[in-house]
Amino acid sequence: MGNQQNNQPQQDINQLLKVRREKLAALQEAGKDPFQITKYDVTHHTAQAKEQYDAHEEKLLAGRVAPDVEGLDEAAAREVLNTDYNERRAIMDASPINVTIAGRMMFKRVMGKASFCNIQDLQGRIQVYVAKDAIGEDAYADFKKSDIGDIYGIKGYVFRTKTGEISIHAVEMTLLSKSLQILPEKFHGLTDTDTRYRQRYTDLIMNEEVKDTFIKRSKIISTIRKYLDGQGFIEVETPMLVANAGGAAARPFETHFNALDEDFKLRISLELYLKRLIVGGLERVYEIGRVFRNEGLDTRHNPEFTLMELYQAYTDYYGMMDLTENMFRHVAQEVCGTTLVPYGEHMIDLGKPFERLTMIEAVKKYTGIDFDEVPDTEAAKKLADEKEVHYEARHTKGDILNLFFEEFVEDHLIQPTFVMDHPVEISPLTKRKPDKPDYVERFELFINGWEMCNAYSELNDPIDQRERFKAQEAALAAGDDEANTTDEDFMNALEIGMPPTGGIGYGIDRLSMLLTNSPAIRDVLLFPTMKSLDK
Repeated sequence: MGNQQNNQPQQDINQLLKVRREKLAALQEAGKDPFQITKYDVTHHTAQAKEQYDAHEEKLLAGRVAPDVEGLDEAAAREVLNTDYNERRAIMDASPINVTIAGRMMFKRVMGKASFCNIQDLQGRIQVYVAKDAIGEDAYADFKKSDIGDIYGIKGYVFRTKTGEISIHAVEMTLLSKSLQILPEKFHGLTDTDTRYRQRYTDLIMNEEVKDTFIKRSKIISTIRKYLDGQGFIEVETPMLVANAGGAAARPFETHFNALDEDFKLRISLELYLKRLIVGGLERVYEIGRVFRNEGLDTRHNPEFTLMELYQAYTDYYGMMDLTENMFRHVAQEVCGTTLVPYGEHMIDLGKPFERLTMIEAVKKYTGIDFDEVPDTEAAKKLADEKEVHYEARHTKGDILNLFFEEFVEDHLIQPTFVMDHPVEISPLTKRKPDKPDYVERFELFINGWEMCNAYSELNDPIDQRERFKAQEAALAAGDDEANTTDEDFMNALEIGMPPTGGIGYGIDRLSMLLTNSPAIRDVLLFPTMKSLDK
């Protein structure tokens, strides 16, 4: 008996799905196959129809005063209000706004010879009044058999109901696509998270805020493009499939190219090719594209993600700081309408000057330890032991400074903060500080405890660069599988000569998370990486 009860919901669903297919078969038999329709001319989206009606109504009814029903009994007041509504309606209907919309039916209420439904399109929902006399008996009979999720084209005119809701009075309805699946009644909450990510199309239908997030993400990227184009940058494209995946500390995905019988990797960064373009004389370049890192999944990491890198000749990391601060402020204002951005429990202020700290200053601020006073690697390791900071035998003083920063500082950096002057050990492509050669001209921007971007005064000394690559290869041999190998073609480009250059990489997904108040990277990726259901 228990098994029969457990199977009942699934049996009910299967029966409903069967009925939908039977309805489709009946339509096809009657020569009304919706899937044979190839085009439908739409004149308005739902929000446009409402806005146009509001403006038209304001113009036609200007100066008209609402009736005074004070002191009247209920029946008399109702009669006065009905008369006023009918007069207003007559004025508007004499100069109708005719529209043709299309979208998915999300609600239906059938009431004899007249019914209502809600149609949802890109811009929102609108109520549609469907009357047998207006659309015809056969069309009305077909409408009554329709299902939630069906896609309709509707011709009609806009009006306002007695309750004040702007609606469409349908005069023609065309079934454009038959939905053969059942939409969930409610499709949000933690219990549905996995399904939402796997079936993003359903998530977008059922959750207005999800659609808004991805529209906003698109606007973030287009605003960045416009900003950089206005600063004289040109957008370029570089290879995703590379022989040497350098430019970042990450493990690449590997593949085999059959036509050449050679192993290739998916890029982990955009850096080395963009720098080649700087060598070639393209003084300001940027690229927005997917990169791939064979690493774990969490709320801020996905193995494929969108990175933007830009490089500008004849500037340094201070120039990159100024550009970044101005661009973040501009994008927030354009996309959110303000530079005060809510994220979780915090209000991020992108309008005020961003704080600037060296990594040594930041560690000192939050631990009291001044690494300028730490004489060597042995002393740094002793401090790490005292503070229970895990390190590896190969790590030097600079590595341990970075470990202290990650352990004790990052989470405190809620408001925008540039952390500058990293140890050379963790910055193989960065120019050294002339007055402090153990450190480099590099910064990372932190907001909400996240690294938002990473920038350098780019290393353009080919002799120093080759030594850095050698150190990276030694680290690789010692077990660091995220270390770089020497890219000989890139070295050749540097030897031809690269001007002083500032460069930076931005995580577009994290910026999208910040500006849409999204808790996880999967919430801003239309199709995040998911484990197969059959595993």
